[in-house]
Amino acid sequence: MLERHCHMMCSKTVYRTFFIVLLSLLVLLTGCSAQSINKQEQEPTSETQFLMGTVCKITIYDEVKDPAIFEKVFARIAEIENRMTINKDTVESEIIKLNTAAGDSYVQLSPDTFYVMEKAKYYADLSGGKFDVTIGPLVKLWDITPEQTVVPEQAAIDSRLPQISSQYLLLNKETLTAKLAKRGMIVDLGAIAKGYAGDEAGRILTEAGIRHAIINLGGNVLTLNTKPDGSAWRIGVQDPYKPRGDYIGIISLNHQTLVSSGTYERYFIAEGKHYHHLLNPFTGYPEDNSLVSVSIVTRNSIDGDALSTTIYMLGLEEGMAMIEKLPETEAIFITDDKKVYGSSGITSDNFEITNDSYQLQK
Repeated sequence: MLERHCHMMCSKTVYRTFFIVLLSLLVLLTGCSAQSINKQEQEPTSETQFLMGTVCKITIYDEVKDPAIFEKVFARIAEIENRMTINKDTVESEIIKLNTAAGDSYVQLSPDTFYVMEKAKYYADLSGGKFDVTIGPLVKLWDITPEQTVVPEQAAIDSRLPQISSQYLLLNKETLTAKLAKRGMIVDLGAIAKGYAGDEAGRILTEAGIRHAIINLGGNVLTLNTKPDGSAWRIGVQDPYKPRGDYIGIISLNHQTLVSSGTYERYFIAEGKHYHHLLNPFTGYPEDNSLVSVSIVTRNSIDGDALSTTIYMLGLEEGMAMIEKLPETEAIFITDDKKVYGSSGITSDNFEITNDSYQLQK
């Protein structure tokens, strides 16, 4: 009996030990599973600042290991703004220095500003001059704001046109210097600098180990990779007739940028006529075609920024022809009769109309 009792006690001890070990293992496995789920369902972290004349929002969908990452990104954007602005009289602005020295001397540029100027010259050549960062004299003359109510005199417009041409923007790559050949010339990088800032923000996040994020610089949207679950980002294409945030459709992006330009961004009404900020460097007036919006999908935000203006200025037919020749680049055109046209890479797999008042043309 004693031997049987001892055997039963030993068996119970073994079973009890096994149960405790099994329970501990289950708790451990459950903890690991919860950690995995939490990693997959990482809550996004975002911060916002007002820079480059717009609201800049950075949203990170990974664990933020560097608590200063947002500060670093915004500081870089501010640095680019200070170097390239003509709207703030700062000692850092290389573009103000360049404009002040127009017709006189070369000005030293940082690698940042020189790179952006080279890109601007490239798109000026590509567009036959329709994209032109020496548009500054016209920008200053028109001063497009909602409060504006006066159209410039024809004589004033005519006097500015000879000052506008990228062929008079001289760049020396060896010395990283630039010169405006004519007095009165004004460079305005408003159609390209924000794109460069977006790319730089993406670079900083990537180098910090961030793999999933959205950079939104006032409608210039840059995505890093996919969403954490591997699916594409779904970004709204702005409705040109509605306030910001109202969309005509959704585009799917994977490590791409979406940049839009249109007649809705900055404009004023004078005697019942709509005057927008997309100025034709040859006529001196806002470009008058059937387009109200062009959205570019491509890899680099600086290219998307420049192309959104370039393609708008070229118009639907010529703009579409150019897009089809550019690698990894697509476009969505919206006309004033609410028809939507997409380049060959815009398909039902990556774009859908969500507003019934717009019709996608086949």
